[in-house]
Order: sequence, then structure tokens, then C-alpha cells
Amino acid sequence: MNALTRWKQRKQLEALELSLGNLLNRTPTHWPEGQQEPIAVAEWAPLVDISEDDVEYRIKAELPEVRKEDVKVTAQEGTLTISGERKFEKEEKGRRYHRVECTYGSFARSFSLPADTSPEKVSAEFKDGILTVHLNKEAKAQPRPVEVKLG
Repeated sequence: MNALTRWKQRKQLEALELSLGNLLNRTPTHWPEGQQEPIAVAEWAPLVDISEDDVEYRIKAELPEVRKEDVKVTAQEGTLTISGERKFEKEEKGRRYHRVECTYGSFARSFSLPADTSPEKVSAEFKDGILTVHLNKEAKAQPRPVEVKLG
């Protein structure tokens, strides 16, 4: 005789999520013990705005709760990389966290340097949780008229 087995979709999806997390070297985040609903948490990558004017390209990265000492900006081989770490505050005695949605840990964002910039002319400043990277444009050789003389 055939027996019916109830399909536990949620458990199988959680098992798949765990398997994919292991494959991609990430750990899934779940509700505290005893609760069933999983939480979807994005990988930690700071948001950026990239703008340009006649003089420079500007990259502004949001880095809340990140210390200046924990941020590194490198420019080499046509790539600008912003990397660092946002550290989780120390657990305090008597404080229990009911939900942690802010993402912590290491991050890295890389961008291709435009052809009219030079890695040697990159500067950065950090203020109020905003990192601003300046990529100065190099002056291009302007075409100039050449006077043609009659012989």
C-alpha cells in the first residue's frame, strides 16, 4: 500500500538555502531559536553615488558606524577599491538583542577607473560616516589650429 507523505516546503527551502550558503561561503540568518520565519539579510556592501563634473569624478560611499581607521582606499591597475569593516558593538551585560538587521563585517567595492584619470591623483576624505573619493581628470591635449604657409 502507498503512504502519503506531507511535503514540508519550508524545511526543504531552508535546507536548500543552507546548502547554497555553504557553497557560496555565507551563513543564512534566521529568527531566534524556536521561531520559524527566516530573515533575508543582504550582504554588507556600502551604497555609493558616483558623479562627474569638468574637473573630477566623485564617489560618495555611505559607511555608517565605520571608523576612518577601518577603511582602505586603493587605486591600481585601472581599479579603485574601497574596503574595510563595520564592527558589531560589544555585547553588554543585561542587554538582549531581539533583532539585528544591520549588517556587520568586512566589505569591498571595486570600480573601474575612467581612462582620463590617474591612480596617482586619487584623494579621499571621511566625515560623518561618508567617504568621498575624488578622481581628478587629466587634461587632454586640445587640438590646435596649424597655420599653413604658402611656399
